[in-house]
Amino acid sequence: MNSMMSSGLAILSAIVAIISFWMFQSKDGGTLWVVVGIIGIIATIAFGAMYMTGRVNKTEDIHITE
Repeated sequence: MNSMMSSGLAILSAIVAIISFWMFQSKDGGTLWVVVGIIGIIATIAFGAMYMTGRVNKTEDIHITE
C-alpha cells in the first residue's frame, strides 16, 4: 500500500474515532459509539505506523556519529 493511501486512511480513521467519541459524550452514551471509537483509534495507529514505516529510507545506513 502506498504512503498516500495509508496516510489518508489514518486521517479518515482518526476523524471516525473523534466523531464517535463525540457522539458518545453528547448522546446518552451507548456501547456502539465506544466500540467504533476504539476501533478507529486502533486503525489510526495501524495506518499511521504503515505510513511512517514506508517513509523510512531503508537503503542508507544511519550512524550515531552523523
